[in-house]
Parts: sequence; structure tokens; C-alpha cells
Amino acid sequence: MERTFIIVKPEAVKRGLVGEILKRFEQKGLQIKRLQMSTISEDTAKVHYGHHADKPFFPDLLAAITAGPVVMAVLEGPNAIGHVRNLIGATNPLEAKPGSIRGDFAVANPYNMVHASDSPETAAAEIARFFGPDA
Repeated sequence: MERTFIIVKPEAVKRGLVGEILKRFEQKGLQIKRLQMSTISEDTAKVHYGHHADKPFFPDLLAAITAGPVVMAVLEGPNAIGHVRNLIGATNPLEAKPGSIRGDFAVANPYNMVHASDSPETAAAEIARFFGPDA
């Protein structure tokens, strides 16, 4: 079994899409192992998105992820990372296919509804960052 990490971003929470987004993961057969609603501080966001710190969109990314409450989850299942990445769609909503979360709900970056880990190493680090080292 593989585990991955997602964040349902503030714009999706504000629009009342949390249930619909989580439902898609469950319908795929992934299990929600941990679930938490909270806000992300700017300091934590800087660490979380640190790999984008040198990019011009970094300030907008920080503002978007800290704009309000988020829902974070640890999902588990066979090939969980790949399945989640397919379900959420391309980062740019204009490139995301209809039927994907971003293709159906997102309009523009950085408001693309969901963050998802892109590798087992990233998933482990993000799960530890938001749920603690023993999660």
C-alpha cells in the first residue's frame, strides 16, 4: 500500500467542494487514513512550497494557500500517488482535462483546488510536516 498527502485548498473549502473532492478519491478506492481541517501559517507555507521560492508566482502561491482554512488528508491505496495525480489533473486548470478535479472546478492558478504529493519521498515529508513524524 502506498500513502500520499493532499491539501484541499482554501478556494475549494470556501466554495463547498470538500465533500465532492474527497468523494472522488474514495470512489477510486483510496482510503482516507488521516483527515484534518486547519489553516496553514505563512512560515509553514514557505517551507511547504520552498521549492518554488525563486519563481515569480511564489508570493501569489503563499497568499492563496494561507487565505483560509484547508482540509488535509493522508490517502492510502495501491499506486495512491499516481491515482491522486490523475484524479486532480494538470496543475494549470486550462490544461486539466474535464473529469479531473482541476478540469471541473479550477479556473486559474494558483487557485487550482488541490495540492498533492508527487513522489513517495515528498509524501512522507509532507505527511510528517502536517500530521507529525509518527503519522
